[in-house]
Amino acid sequence: MELISMGQAAKEAAFQLATASTAQKNKALAIIADELEANAKVILAANAKDIEKGREAGLTEALLDRLLLNEERLSGIANDVRNVISLNDPVGSELDSKVLENGMSLSRRRVPLGVVGVIYEARPNVTIDIAALCLKTGNASILRGGKETFFSNMELVKVIQSALAKAGLPAASVQYIEKPDRELVSQLLKLDEYVDMIIPRGGAGLHKMCKENSTIPVIIGGFGISHIFVDESADLEKSLNVVENSKVQRPSACNSLDTLLVHEKVAADFLPMLAERLADKVALVAEPKAKALLSSAQDLRDAGEGDFDTEWLSYTLGVKVVADVKEAIDHMRVHNASHSDAIMTNSLENSELFINSVGSAAVYVNASTRFTDGAQFGLGAEVAVSTQKLHARGPMGLEELTSYKWVGKANYLPRS
Repeated sequence: MELISMGQAAKEAAFQLATASTAQKNKALAIIADELEANAKVILAANAKDIEKGREAGLTEALLDRLLLNEERLSGIANDVRNVISLNDPVGSELDSKVLENGMSLSRRRVPLGVVGVIYEARPNVTIDIAALCLKTGNASILRGGKETFFSNMELVKVIQSALAKAGLPAASVQYIEKPDRELVSQLLKLDEYVDMIIPRGGAGLHKMCKENSTIPVIIGGFGISHIFVDESADLEKSLNVVENSKVQRPSACNSLDTLLVHEKVAADFLPMLAERLADKVALVAEPKAKALLSSAQDLRDAGEGDFDTEWLSYTLGVKVVADVKEAIDHMRVHNASHSDAIMTNSLENSELFINSVGSAAVYVNASTRFTDGAQFGLGAEVAVSTQKLHARGPMGLEELTSYKWVGKANYLPRS
C-alpha cells in the first residue's frame, strides 16, 4: 500500500510538472545546486557513515570509490545541476511539422514520459543526476538506491524536496524508497498503473532481474565490455596515452577500458611499452601471444575462461593479440561490446569499418572510452548509459527522457 501511495502521488506530481514553466523548473534546480554546497558538511558526514559501513561489509575498493563523495565530487555534482539549467528545455519543442493536403497542420511535440522509476546501486551522485534531469523534463521520479548509500541518499533527498517546496513544485516530484526490503523492488517493477519507465543502474544481475520481472518498459544499459583496438597504422605513443587514460583515470566507471586488442604487426613494439607504462598500476590478464610479449610486466597472469567477458571495474586489464581489424571486431561481437569501444588508427578505411561494424552505443576513433558521459557530451548529467537499441542509446540526457505526441490543428475539419 505504501508503494501504491507513492505511485499515486508521483502520477499527480507528474501531471503538475508537465505544465510547469521552464523558469519554475530552473528555479528548483538552482536551489538544489546551492543547497548541495550549503549542506556539504552534513552530506559528507552521512557519506562517511556509508563508507565506514561499506568497509565493514567488505565492499571492494572499486565499489567504495563509486560510493565515495568528497568536496570536489559534491561541487562537481552541483555544477552539473547548474549546467542542466543552461540547457534547452525540450518539453514543448516540435520535432517536425507539415501541412496536409486537407489543410491540417500536423506536428510532433515533445512531452514528458510521466513517472520514471530508477533502481541503482552504490552511486549517490545518481540521486541528484536523476532528480535534475527528470525535473527539467517535467517527469516525476521514484528512486530506490542501494543499502550502501542509505545515509548519503537520505540527506540528498532532503535537499531535493526542500528545493522543490521553495520553488512551489510538489515534493512528490522526487520520492525515495527508504526501506531496503528487496520485495519493494519487485513491487515497483509491477507498478505499471503509475510508473511509465524503469531505469536500472548497476550490474548485469540487476538488469536481468528488472528485464525478467518488470511489467513496465525497462531501459537496459550501464554495463558492457569496453575495448580498444590498436591497429597496425596507429601512432603507438599516442595510443599508449589513450589506453592509460581509458584504464587508469577512473577504473570503477562503466566506461573504463576492460580489454585491449593489439594488431599482431605492432604487438612486439606496443606491448612492452604497455607493460612499462602500467607497471605498479594495473594487473594484466593475457592470452598466450600477448603474455609472451608482456614478460616484463610486474603483475601478469594467463587469461582464463570468462576473463574477456568480465567488466573489471578495477585496475585489471585483459590483453589479446589479433591478426587484423576484422578479428578484433569478431572478438568484440562475441564478448559483449555494447557500451564504449575505440580504435586507434591512421587508416580511414579501418576506422570506418570499425565504426560501422561494432554494436556499441558509443564508438571512438583515436579517443578515450572515458568520454561516454552525459556531461562530456554536453547533455548535462545523465540518467543512465543505455546499451539497448530502442528509444535511447548512450548517455541519456534530456531528450531521452521525453516522448512525443501528434498535434493536429485545423479549422473545424471533419474527415471526408
